[in-house]
Amino acid sequence: MLRRQFGSLLALSLVLASCGSNSNTPTATSTKTSSELSSQAISGTNIDTWRQQVIYLTLPDRFANGNSSNDNAGQPNCLNTASATKFHGGDLAGLRSKLGYVRGMGASTLWSTPVYKQVGEVNAGTSSAACGYHGYWADYTDPDDQSIEPKLGTSADLNGLISDLHASGMKFMMDMVVNHAGYGARIHAQHPDWFHTNCTGKDVTCPLAGLPDFAQENTNVAAYLTNVSKTWTSNYAIDAIRMDTVKHVPTTYWQNSWVPGVLAARPSTFLLGEVFNDSGSAALKPYLDAGFDSLFNFPLRTSLVNGIAKAGSLDSVASSVQDYVGNLGLSRALLMVNLLDNHDVQRFVNEPGSGVAETEIRKRYQLALATLMTVPGIPQLYYGDELGMYGGPDPDNRHDMPGWAWTDAGRNATYSGFLGGGGTPKTTYDYVQKVTGIRQSNEALWKGSYAEMWRPNGGQNVYAFYRGSSASRVIVVMNTSTSSAAVNLDIQGNAGISSTDKAALTNGTAFTDKLGLGAPPSATVTNGKLPVTLPAGSMGIYVAGSSGTGGGGTSVTFQVSASTFYGQGVYLSGNTAELGSWNVASALNMTPSGCSGSVCTWKTTVSLTPGAALQFKFIKKPGDNGAGVTWEGGSNRTYAVPGSGPVNYNGGNWQP
Repeated sequence: MLRRQFGSLLALSLVLASCGSNSNTPTATSTKTSSELSSQAISGTNIDTWRQQVIYLTLPDRFANGNSSNDNAGQPNCLNTASATKFHGGDLAGLRSKLGYVRGMGASTLWSTPVYKQVGEVNAGTSSAACGYHGYWADYTDPDDQSIEPKLGTSADLNGLISDLHASGMKFMMDMVVNHAGYGARIHAQHPDWFHTNCTGKDVTCPLAGLPDFAQENTNVAAYLTNVSKTWTSNYAIDAIRMDTVKHVPTTYWQNSWVPGVLAARPSTFLLGEVFNDSGSAALKPYLDAGFDSLFNFPLRTSLVNGIAKAGSLDSVASSVQDYVGNLGLSRALLMVNLLDNHDVQRFVNEPGSGVAETEIRKRYQLALATLMTVPGIPQLYYGDELGMYGGPDPDNRHDMPGWAWTDAGRNATYSGFLGGGGTPKTTYDYVQKVTGIRQSNEALWKGSYAEMWRPNGGQNVYAFYRGSSASRVIVVMNTSTSSAAVNLDIQGNAGISSTDKAALTNGTAFTDKLGLGAPPSATVTNGKLPVTLPAGSMGIYVAGSSGTGGGGTSVTFQVSASTFYGQGVYLSGNTAELGSWNVASALNMTPSGCSGSVCTWKTTVSLTPGAALQFKFIKKPGDNGAGVTWEGGSNRTYAVPGSGPVNYNGGNWQP
């Protein structure tokens, strides 16, 4: 019923410049904690802070219009909502007004495309007329004037956006470009000798899409570009920089000029580079060595498209994860930014193709989103992903956010151009909220080791892996084949799982699925392995709970409604071994759902001894006001475990 395209769009001639058997048992993947690469810019607790992030990419012009008075500001003939390649009226004020929506889905870092002042209309009077609505055609000048694109707002608007983000515990990532200037930028006329004129067939010397290509090997050019970035970094309280077109610039410039320059301006800034190369992690290493903390994981993105969107072999996904974890080391792998799509590729929901039923596309999309949130690395979402927005290649992947997107009621209907398949945009938004919540609530998923447990090896499409950190232990398993699959996941015999974790995962240890995507709700360790029978097209995120219940316990789901700040989780701590014996380090993590602002319903399921008399409380980690932990007030809660289950304990609201 729904159309997967928004209609034909003009072809843009000027592209955006950012552009079961032993045969299934894997070799353990190394998860070294020390990087073999040069030092990272970020360090200490800041590393864990960034590992926890979920990045949300927006084009301000296509997100929300918060100030219509600036729609026609700046360059003339560039506002045209009917044109896919001109400005549509969105701005920083609009983005600022929708931060609750972004935070509500579980995103914590806002990445905005560049806010530089843009050059004027390109190819005026032709069918390919275009303006820099995307931000990558900067109108650089010397001396630099630090101008913000007038159609997006003012310096006060940008400062206000960043201030609001920080007030809600979120971060701001500024997009920058030093590879090129915009078509006809003022600086090109001022310093024509600052640009490459002889294309030698290499990324570094050849203009991208005909854009004026800076010659960073010229010391004057290097100094100018680095000083421009340093000034932006100093003037605004940014937390991170996303650098465009990194492979088109000499690595020596990054290492010797730009990286030390911006870090001198604002130490501990997280540096993320775009190296558009999906050949494997080996091609990315030189840029990490040059000083970037992270790069986009395009090799993984390609494997997710081939293995899940196009229903290929999950061997491609398993091999990609093994490649970047093994080649870069765990420390680096945990900081890689993983994505399903962005503004330079068609949307993931378009990848299966128009011949695939929407019900099947929805299933594949759910599998891919859950994978994105559970493999090592920082997930990145692209605006509209949370709604199932369709979109082909640029510019079809950059439609305006719809006005109905901002409320549950608005999202709870079917719309052309958005994934249906038995659900609505609300279904998709709620699912994104769920998987980001699972990731945030389980330290193993954003910090933990990685060990492959199962891959197809040319056979049935089943992939499983283990993640572990401290007392947080998770097994992820998926079956994308068309028939049921029974697997016995070896824990005690897997060399990639630590001896400490093996000691905790003894026979009888209960694992509970947090995803609810068709997998069995629980599984129990038997003979050192976790047996799971997965229906076709299902996936489980199994979180380890208590040990020693032998499968004869009562499954109890605990829930409580609590308000938290971003990065804070709710846990269950009590008087039995299953509840951590009052040790906050062993408390059971809970998963948020049904959030309204900062208030969510938090749940966890655990197998308990029938008849046990429980005393317990809900706790928050980290605690309020800088504390390590905050306990509920009042007396201990009590509960007598019934003889059979599953049962629910509804704790109502957090006790102040």
